[in-house]
Amino acid sequence: MNDKIRSAEMDQLFKAVLSLETLEECYQFFEDVCTVNELQALSQRLEVAGMLHEQRTYVEIAEKTGASTTTIGRVNRTLHYGNDGYKLVFNKMKKE
Repeated sequence: MNDKIRSAEMDQLFKAVLSLETLEECYQFFEDVCTVNELQALSQRLEVAGMLHEQRTYVEIAEKTGASTTTIGRVNRTLHYGNDGYKLVFNKMKKE
């Protein structure tokens, strides 16, 4: 993980997320913690990452998600050079 973001406050945030047990609890918590725009941006990035993972084209992704090619490019770069967080989540979600 990137040491630039590691802190006691981040640990607390992630522990709070890990304590959530249901979808409804997630909605309750994230609606309090994030703005609607922040949540929409996060969910859009996850959708973009999933489509990139499925080898969809930038044009296809932009049309379906409304994401800019800049956002798609940033997510793609993270998929290739990041910490494999998206891949971790996709693998875990596939098992469910």
